[in-house]
Amino acid sequence: MPELPEVETTRLGLLPRLQHRTLTRIVVRNPRLRWPVPADLETRLGGLTLRGLDRRGKYLLFDFGAATQIVHLGMSGSLRLAGPDEPAALHDHVDWLFDDGSTLRLRDPRRFGAVLWTDDVTRHPLLVHLGPEPLTPAFDAAYMHAQCQRRNAAIKQVVMDAQVVVGVGNIYASESLFHAGIRPATAARRLSRPACARLVTAIKQVLTAAIAAGGSSLRDYVASDGELGYFQLQTRVYDREGLPCKTCSNPIRRIVQGQRASFYCSICQR
Repeated sequence: MPELPEVETTRLGLLPRLQHRTLTRIVVRNPRLRWPVPADLETRLGGLTLRGLDRRGKYLLFDFGAATQIVHLGMSGSLRLAGPDEPAALHDHVDWLFDDGSTLRLRDPRRFGAVLWTDDVTRHPLLVHLGPEPLTPAFDAAYMHAQCQRRNAAIKQVVMDAQVVVGVGNIYASESLFHAGIRPATAARRLSRPACARLVTAIKQVLTAAIAAGGSSLRDYVASDGELGYFQLQTRVYDREGLPCKTCSNPIRRIVQGQRASFYCSICQR
């Protein structure tokens, strides 16, 4: 599933190409995504100029002034710039055509993504309850410790809760907990303030490194230029069950939490 680094990589790739361009047409080949693509999408957005492209958690926010388009990549989606004569493939569900000839194309094999619009992003139900962005000053040790003190759940599940902090998906939660020296099954309320400080620092460092690497390409994700991300080549524990820890050579272990695989080193994460 594309997480914050993949979505941010997409945003950074699209912004310089599409900002200040006018949307001339929207082609919806299959409106049956996680939520139906609104029938009035082109009516609301057609003829408007893209002022900016922001991100909130895993949601891309296309600012057209009078309305904001919300795009979520779901489990298998990707947004990329298609060639001028490139035919649409089976899972290419939506195209946005701009006045300079650029075509933005959504590919989503599993159709768990979303293409919506709103006239007020501050009140949209998908966005209003989201926690702070992990790469901002609002996400700090004091905040994380306060959140942990109220929760009995395992720390990995707390870190992946978008109401606590947005965008820390399964790969990045496992990696951050490794760098912080915390086991994923540890009860959140047991974490001390220094442990929370280590975790916050690790989350920021891991996400920053993942963005620099273009995200992680495990199945369907590609960046806006069609290139793969390569952060998966840098992981210390994720998807390395039975392999030696790169720090201590102890075999990496795997457990299942909330139907998601967690990976850790029993020596480095005490």
